[in-house]
Amino acid sequence: MIGAVDIGGTKIAVGMIDDEGCVRSRLETPTDPERGYANALGRITELLRETARIAACEISGIGIGSTGPVFPLTGTFGNVNFFPAWEGENPVRDLKQRFQVQVAMENDADAAALGEARWGSGKDKSRLIYVTVGTGIGAGVLLNGEIYRGVDQAHPEIGHHVIDPSGPLCLCGFHGCWESLAAGPAMANWMKTHAPPDYLQRDELTAKKICELAAQGDEWARKAVQHEARYLGLGLANLVTMFVPDAIVLGGSVMKSAPLFLDGIRSVIVATCRFVPFDKTELALASLGDNANLIGAGSVWHHRFSTGGPC
Repeated sequence: MIGAVDIGGTKIAVGMIDDEGCVRSRLETPTDPERGYANALGRITELLRETARIAACEISGIGIGSTGPVFPLTGTFGNVNFFPAWEGENPVRDLKQRFQVQVAMENDADAAALGEARWGSGKDKSRLIYVTVGTGIGAGVLLNGEIYRGVDQAHPEIGHHVIDPSGPLCLCGFHGCWESLAAGPAMANWMKTHAPPDYLQRDELTAKKICELAAQGDEWARKAVQHEARYLGLGLANLVTMFVPDAIVLGGSVMKSAPLFLDGIRSVIVATCRFVPFDKTELALASLGDNANLIGAGSVWHHRFSTGGPC
């Protein structure tokens, strides 16, 4: 059994993952970064012990997936927006000392990509890009079965490649990033800006609500979905053109309503990717469900220690 730790901006999930990628036990705790790293480490330790007790197992290793930036080869946090005071802390070292097992950590998008490649929709795909669309847009890139890393172990921030420089301001400080145009809040902001002032649903608009309204035939919600599909398609078309992967796996909360977007996404890819064999790139939906990040964290350990050593 592998202890899996998924560290997000609002919650930390901990569980036990078996060799088939099944979650045998799971518990959660708020991240509460203001209480400090030591407090979070203590809670993670307690949850690992409790989930192991529930699953009636001993922990063979620990895999961590965390919102980034993180430095996977040293095991330290970078300057993460959600918990900047944790910069330089090392959960890999600390959990290894506490449990006396091997520990590995990756950015959460890379972890999810590993999980889908090992146990999910990307199985047996050596060139795989996992894209999660929710509050933001993140991506993990696997080339020849290995995580792509940039200089200084950097994780590529694909959600911040520019689609339209005249577009809305992004949290990163630039205009028109993919995330600012196609993440869940971007869809809600577009509809609030373009729907008429007397639109009855204005105060309740979230990406989830818009998708529900679109499925019911609401005209403005359908327009918002079409706008979202276009910009999701443009970003994905760029990935197809640049990487020509075997598969792109789509996950995240917005992709729970994927049938609303897929036709629009595919039409953009067909119109844009004329110089590469785009029809050979499979567009698949993530198959690991709500446990995708936790299963991905477990796969981090397998990828690092059970398939020939560090990548």
